[in-house]
Amino acid sequence: MGVGAIILNRGKVLLVQRARAPLKGLWSLPGGVLHAGERLRDGVCREVREETGLEVEPLGIFEVFERIQQDARGRTQYHYVLVDYLCRPKGGALRAADDAGAVQWVAREDLERYPITPGTLEVIRRAMRKGRRRLLAG
Repeated sequence: MGVGAIILNRGKVLLVQRARAPLKGLWSLPGGVLHAGERLRDGVCREVREETGLEVEPLGIFEVFERIQQDARGRTQYHYVLVDYLCRPKGGALRAADDAGAVQWVAREDLERYPITPGTLEVIRRAMRKGRRRLLAG
């Protein structure tokens, strides 16, 4: 089980470039695998801090996302269930750390320029449409 953070700020979303397999080199949401016994909200905060240096406030679960990646022979290589939280930045200093090769605030109109992990672009677009209202209400 893993967690992801959809961090929106001033019309932009925070993306990280994956520095390790699987999907090395692609851009995605900050996040990763939970530690045994770790609560979802704690895990998303830890992963964001480790990868980006930012502190976030999770506002709530936005989506549950399933990623199944197969190898060249069609066998399941990775199977993740990811709980994506809509988050608001609340502190820290942005920097690429842990398994992030780079971090970048990306405007909606620039998302197409980034090679983004499969399925993630659609989640980001939905969050940018719906999440803005949640951020303003909070």
